[in-house]
Amino acid sequence: MQLNLDSGYTMTVNGRAETSAQTFDVLNPATEERIATVPDASLAQLNEAVAAATRAFAQWSETALERRQAALLAMADRLEEYTEGFMRLLTREQGKPHADARAEVGRCVAWLRATAARDLPATRLDDGAGRVFETRHVPIGVVAAIAPWNFPMTLAIWKIAPALLAGNTVVLKPSPFTPLTSLKMGELFRDLLPPGVLNVVCGGDRLGPWLTEHPGIDKIAFTGSTATGRRVMQSASGRLKRITLELGGNDAAIVLPDVDVRETAAKLFWGAFRNSSQFCLATKRLYVHESIYDEFAAALVEHARGVVMGDGAQPGTGLGPIQNRPQYERVKDLIADAHRNGVRFLAGGDIPQGKGYFVPVAILDNPPDDARSVVEEAFGPVLPLLKYRDIDEVVQRANDTDYGLGGSVWSKDLALARSIARRLETGTVWINHIHAMSPDVPFGGRKQSGLGVENGLEGLLEYTSVQTVAVLGDEAA
Repeated sequence: MQLNLDSGYTMTVNGRAETSAQTFDVLNPATEERIATVPDASLAQLNEAVAAATRAFAQWSETALERRQAALLAMADRLEEYTEGFMRLLTREQGKPHADARAEVGRCVAWLRATAARDLPATRLDDGAGRVFETRHVPIGVVAAIAPWNFPMTLAIWKIAPALLAGNTVVLKPSPFTPLTSLKMGELFRDLLPPGVLNVVCGGDRLGPWLTEHPGIDKIAFTGSTATGRRVMQSASGRLKRITLELGGNDAAIVLPDVDVRETAAKLFWGAFRNSSQFCLATKRLYVHESIYDEFAAALVEHARGVVMGDGAQPGTGLGPIQNRPQYERVKDLIADAHRNGVRFLAGGDIPQGKGYFVPVAILDNPPDDARSVVEEAFGPVLPLLKYRDIDEVVQRANDTDYGLGGSVWSKDLALARSIARRLETGTVWINHIHAMSPDVPFGGRKQSGLGVENGLEGLLEYTSVQTVAVLGDEAA
């Protein structure tokens, strides 16, 4: 097919293109220029999308698993053909450098293919008394997939792929800050799926509550802030909708004194600042043993000086802008608070004038544990470097947060690193590396970082209900 990624942004409802009477603009965060005007869905259009998904569910849920697997593979092949175009579009709307955008498209392709390779498990138990219990995993119904603006393609596919494989139908709502790639994925996949199986609607602040409260939605899969996740959970409670929530984080990295300082500093720079720190798993508190603190701080600052921040479409750019103005203002306020409270900046701390939501890398020198920069999730390139003395102390401080998403431990002593990792109250801990993720490995958070998991078999089963059929008599044999 021929897909124009530069214009013609329409929603996908019941397999066809859909515009709307109301629209809104999408800006390039590096230039603040309007790059597109997109539909702002009405309640009637949302109702139509949910109704289409409900009708399609009856057939799609009964479609053979092999055909659903084949559909995901076809989606992967189609998306791969348009890698370069989606890379450019993703950079324009989100701001990340081309290299990171290309990697995100590649992840989507890989996740579709890996999900297509999965099967839905079934078990059979004979109790020896003439009864057989057959347990299988069946689809739930219509899934509301709500994707954020930091990884708009990846975190949409993480929901779409398992939902469709399990036999559900989907209504996808992208962030109003980054709707373009989702709208174009909807267009890209229209002829690969029966009408109504995948619907894509976009809109402003009113659309999210309409969708989560909609009586036709059976499950909500949401990635975003913890505050919004709580509101999603409240919306779901009225009809006991199933939910998966991947929420905020305040991830700690613990660096022991035996590490290679320069090598570890370089790895943790990207662990903290990739995507301009706009991801839930970013290292947001970096604990360094007091015996190497000064050396490590110098190495981290030196690495920061060699990384170019700018328009992601320009060659050589390592870090792009904050994606949107509201988040830009929140990050600026966090930096201003650090200045007001006398925190020393090892790097950054000033906001440049001019177009674009750019915040230079800010590294803070050992602020107190109750500082906002330590307690809050910055979701921008502001990193507190924190000094510690002993292991029990640093584990307690690392766990002293409402969040529990991820973390990392860095040491040449693997036995010690493993023992520390087991004490961290997080869903994932990396040792001597960071942010390695796989479609075959479950990912989820503890405490206020979410409910449920994504990826792996466990993530697939989040899109199913368990049904047991108990047979008594001769037919059970």
